[in-house]
Amino acid sequence: MTGEFSILNFCILFLFIGNISFAEPLQVSDFSGSGLEGWEEKEFKNSTFYQLSQIGNKQVLLAKSQNNASALIKKIHVDIEKFPFLNWNWRIENRLDTEDEKNKSGDDYVARIYVVIDDGIFIWRTKAVNYVWANRASKGEIWENAFAGKNAQMMALRNRQDKLSTWYSEKRNVYEDLKRLFGTRFHFIDAIAIMTDTSNSR
Repeated sequence: MTGEFSILNFCILFLFIGNISFAEPLQVSDFSGSGLEGWEEKEFKNSTFYQLSQIGNKQVLLAKSQNNASALIKKIHVDIEKFPFLNWNWRIENRLDTEDEKNKSGDDYVARIYVVIDDGIFIWRTKAVNYVWANRASKGEIWENAFAGKNAQMMALRNRQDKLSTWYSEKRNVYEDLKRLFGTRFHFIDAIAIMTDTSNSR
């Protein structure tokens, strides 16, 4: 929708947790400590505006998008058999009024997290699961990405029924999700990506 923007806030810590209770967590990013160190931007259609911002006593990642799409990507090789659980907190300040997410015209998301296999940043050359803050899709719904097809599987964790300006905590067993979505036991992931995308919104 022209003239509108979306804001995505990521909380302070982004962790992989081991499958045994005494394992030390593997930190992907601590925005309050290391900031955006190690994150690179990949532009698809102009640039989403990403910056560190203070909300209360937390330094978080803020994303603003207005008819554009770019991702922040961090290459990180993780043994997901040892560290299967990905944890993060997120919130949004605005919703998108999009069409069906399964169509190209509706393939916009106020927030999404990519977990990428094969260390690629072009989704049509990799396999990826996308955990998305959906619009019309039901929570738990899974579908193929409208542009990338079966190599990029979308999974709705939140949707427009969830509250604005409210932190939500997520914990996903990435190992099990990838096995279920692709029918293959992957031992490693190669990158994490964050994206706010309004490139198809009018």
